[in-house]
Amino acid sequence: MTPTLETPTTAAPAQRAVAAYPSYTAAEQAVDYLSDQQFPVEHVAIVGRGLHSYEQVTGRLTLAKAAAYNAIGGAVLGALFGWILGLFNLINPLVSALLLAVNGTIIGAVLGALLGLAAHTLTGGRRDFASISGMRADSYEVLVDETHAEHAAHLLAGPGAPGRS
Repeated sequence: MTPTLETPTTAAPAQRAVAAYPSYTAAEQAVDYLSDQQFPVEHVAIVGRGLHSYEQVTGRLTLAKAAAYNAIGGAVLGALFGWILGLFNLINPLVSALLLAVNGTIIGAVLGALLGLAAHTLTGGRRDFASISGMRADSYEVLVDETHAEHAAHLLAGPGAPGRS
């Protein structure tokens, strides 16, 4: 007979939308307002509705820029690894850590630049731009556990609550 593992099924409490806002910042301000009113904010969630992915193009990506961006990242990683490895020298850890951090910075920058050049070259011109990806929503709802929803709705409808003029 094989033992069976039983997993407890804990259902999340039912929630209700008590307010909707056009921006995440406005929804965040509403939750902050609830917190300021001593409301138990552990029963609150902010949910984005109508999610869309977007990509903001920040500029043209040339071989030089690809090398520079990756050189910076490589330099930071090289410095960090060099510093950490230098700390293991028990004779003179400070000098060793600084020396290895400087060497790690140089080696990391060179390797990062070379990898950036190679990666950009391998794209074959298909992606000659730099960008930042993200998510956006059409609106943001403040959801509250059903047991606390009336209180939250009352607070957010009162004078001084964000989103009210």
